[in-house]
Amino acid sequence: MVKKITVGVIGAGYWGPNLVRNFLLVDDCSVKHVCDLDMEKLRKLERLYPHINFTTRASDIFSDKEVDAVAIATPVATHFGLAKKALENGKHVFVEKPITKTSGEAKELIALAKKKRRILHVDHTFIYYGPVIKIKEIIDSGALGDLYYFDSQRINLGLIQKDVNVFWDLAAHDLSILQYIYKFKADTVSASATRHAGKNKEELAHLSVEYSNGFVAHLHVSWLSPVKMRQILIAGSKKMIYFDDIEPSEKIKVYSKNIDFVKKTPEDPANPVYRSGDVLMPIYDDEEALLKECAHFVASVRDGKNTITDGTSGLKVVEILEAADRSVLKRGAKVKI
Repeated sequence: MVKKITVGVIGAGYWGPNLVRNFLLVDDCSVKHVCDLDMEKLRKLERLYPHINFTTRASDIFSDKEVDAVAIATPVATHFGLAKKALENGKHVFVEKPITKTSGEAKELIALAKKKRRILHVDHTFIYYGPVIKIKEIIDSGALGDLYYFDSQRINLGLIQKDVNVFWDLAAHDLSILQYIYKFKADTVSASATRHAGKNKEELAHLSVEYSNGFVAHLHVSWLSPVKMRQILIAGSKKMIYFDDIEPSEKIKVYSKNIDFVKKTPEDPANPVYRSGDVLMPIYDDEEALLKECAHFVASVRDGKNTITDGTSGLKVVEILEAADRSVLKRGAKVKI
């Protein structure tokens, strides 16, 4: 008989209700508690899920021996304290991105999870998204050839966050995708960012991640755009991929376009030769990414195996975000990771 995994969710704001809904859809998984300091948010959820216990005390979840795992969907500054308490009480942890507000905190959680033999999972949802999985499959097949660059835009009007800047809110998504599809270790980061509307947090930013082998990633993120864009372009020596997440269908296009430099004789200068071929639109799995992720987490808790986006995966994203913040303070200077 398969053991049922019992989850407690902390945070009933924007993301928490999505976690509740999806964990309840996972086979052999139940949600016993939902915790938030805002009673009004709890009342709204209680009308949908009257069988769940709603509380303002996280200790109710930590002390419940029937709870196997704790899902944390709260402001970033609270992630470390809540995750640490959960691990100390023998719970597996599912924590919203980014894992923590510093790399030091992330390392401490990773060490504690290892000591307690518990799963520490970071909610980088895009890694479980059908189009992103398909893009990785295409790259891993070698169809693109040698990779040249990764270029992304993630811009919209809001939602401005109170606790983090636009790097930590939006760039975290694309950085998680980047490290998923490209396994080499990043070398340096340079970044620029500006504050306009609120003056408290950077709302518009550009980030460059460079690798020692010549590969480079450019990310543009903004809360101050009149249009919503979610695009990634990945160029290789043979083909190029264009991913537009706003498209309702056919989100991925693979272009058989490239540039070769050809010499007529060894003494001649190399001249560019432009090649153009078909455009392919591959089929991908359209199952809800968060449901797939929740099921993966539950299976990992049951089997005792780390998830794809474990604590170490989350740490790598935070290290780049920290480097970006340092680069901004140094007026865009390159910062070693």
